[in-house]
Amino acid sequence: MTTILFNKPFGVLSQFTDKGTAGSSRPTLSAYIDLPGVYPAGRLDRDSEGLMVLTSDGALQARIAHPKYKAPKTYWVQVEGEISQQALEALARGVTLKDGVTRPAKARAIPAPDGLWERDPPIRVRKSVPDSWLALTITEGRNRQVRRMTAEVGFPTLRLIRAQIGDWSLDGLAPGLWRQV
Repeated sequence: MTTILFNKPFGVLSQFTDKGTAGSSRPTLSAYIDLPGVYPAGRLDRDSEGLMVLTSDGALQARIAHPKYKAPKTYWVQVEGEISQQALEALARGVTLKDGVTRPAKARAIPAPDGLWERDPPIRVRKSVPDSWLALTITEGRNRQVRRMTAEVGFPTLRLIRAQIGDWSLDGLAPGLWRQV
C-alpha cells in the first residue's frame, strides 16, 4: 500500500488528466506526481490549495472521501472582513445552504498561518476592506462547501487552504511537493 500527502498549488486540478474542454491545458496532478497506482482520496477545487491524500488503498480512500465516515478536514480560510464571533458561532452550529443544513463545524479565528507561502496569483485586495483568517473543521465535503458556508454568514472566502485531513497535516510540505507516509 502506498499513501502520499501532496500540497496542491492553486490552479491545479485534483485529478491526473484534464477532461475539460478540447484544447484546454490546465495543470493536473500528473505535473507533480509520477507515482503509479495512487489515486486522490477526495477532491480539492482548482481554486483551493493545500493537503490532498493520494493512496493505492481503496478502503482508505473510501474512509477519507465518503461522507458516511465523517473524516474531519481542517481548512485555513482567509475571508473578506473581520470575522465576527456571531459568524463563528453560526458556522459551529451549522448553516443552511441550498442543499440543506451543514453538519456542525469547529470554527475559530486565527492569525495568518505561520510559514504561509505567497499565492500565485495573489488574492484580490481592497484597501478599504480588511481581511481575517479562521480555521474551519468540517466532517462532510459538499461541493464548494467552505466557500458557501463563509458567504452564508457574510464573509466571502478570499483564499482557501486545506491544512489537515484526520491526523495528516501540511506541516513542512511546500506547494507542489509530496511525501510518502
